[in-house]
Amino acid sequence: KWGIFVEELDAAYVNLTGDVLVSAGLMAYLGPFTSTFRQRQMGEWIATCKKLNIPSSEKPTLINTLGDAVKIRQWNIESLPTDDFSVENAITIFAARRWPLMIDPQGQANKWIRQMEAPNKLNVLKMSGEYMRNMETAIQYGFPVLLEDVGEVLDATLEPLLLKQIFKQGGMDCIRLGDATIEYSEMFRFYICTKLRNPHYVPEISVKVALLNFMITPQGLQDQLLGVVVARERADLEEKKNELVLEGAENKRKLKEIE
Repeated sequence: KWGIFVEELDAAYVNLTGDVLVSAGLMAYLGPFTSTFRQRQMGEWIATCKKLNIPSSEKPTLINTLGDAVKIRQWNIESLPTDDFSVENAITIFAARRWPLMIDPQGQANKWIRQMEAPNKLNVLKMSGEYMRNMETAIQYGFPVLLEDVGEVLDATLEPLLLKQIFKQGGMDCIRLGDATIEYSEMFRFYICTKLRNPHYVPEISVKVALLNFMITPQGLQDQLLGVVVARERADLEEKKNELVLEGAENKRKLKEIE
């Protein structure tokens, strides 16, 4: 067993450069695109890596490179769809430097964010009325915010928040929103959702957010339905899968302790 593990680790170490390069490209450029286009583009990048003698896996994925099986399972429990496309989007949300803007006409991402962040006192806001006052309170106290149903234009007041223009004042992290300077909590998280099926965001907005396409595709729907069927028809297999994921995570933790 240890011999096999060492071989796998050696291969992963050698292929790390190309795998991380392709994964970074996916996060930076392929967020707004469909699953089919992502796979085709990643295939071209892998071919280019081979041509330039950059070592990489045959089919690197964001899930293998940056994914955590236990965390992904928890997201699925919290209503994240089980298909790889949705899981890649979720990994990007937490690995990217910019706040996510999710294209979500079916409301799948909205439902997942609501359930995942509910224990952390999620504030669900819309760009109307006194929403900025609630936003300021959330930023100060470190509550997550879901800004839903946005259009193709975002409020200019949000720009310092999107650019994370945080500065020190009196030893505290602060940010300026409109005329107000408020304390910034490092626990704060910001999610933006739109129900538009095919929005056109100008470059000035696109470069400030991580655009992610959560719109369901036939392939994604097939993967999700397969997951539902297995969970209902063979609940024992679903339970066994969950046990194996948790067991694998525990084994990895113990391995780190031993090392």
